[in-house]
Amino acid sequence: MAKIAQGTKVFTEGGYEKVFQQEFHKLAGEKLLKAYACYISTSNGPVIGTLYISTQRMAFCSDYPLSHYSSSGQQEWVYFKVVVDLDQLRTVNPSANRWNPSEKYIHVVTRDGYEFWFMGFISYDKALKTLTEALRRFPDTSGGLVPV
Repeated sequence: MAKIAQGTKVFTEGGYEKVFQQEFHKLAGEKLLKAYACYISTSNGPVIGTLYISTQRMAFCSDYPLSHYSSSGQQEWVYFKVVVDLDQLRTVNPSANRWNPSEKYIHVVTRDGYEFWFMGFISYDKALKTLTEALRRFPDTSGGLVPV
């Protein structure tokens, strides 16, 4: 059902390119390479959304707003977003569940030590390939791919 809802949003808003522009405001010269439906792991559990990979950034936006309480105690509904410039990525590591190898993950570590785990891809191999190829465009990043 979530995939249908995502497809409906993308269709009604004019495609992934327009959704990416609307959510993340494309940078000068930036081109969206691909978008992939997946989950991101959070301390509150997995969140479904879309991973966008562009020529300059990796970005994730949840499909639905999440409940959040502001410092004043007011309940707010906000989309969960992550945006990282590709030149700030240290490693992109393919990973799999030891006991269930069909459960595959992409582990991303930034230069300042933040970690992100993406999972539940319909096109895992394509997402990993797109992200690693985009990262290779930045020779000053380690691009550390650690094979599993």
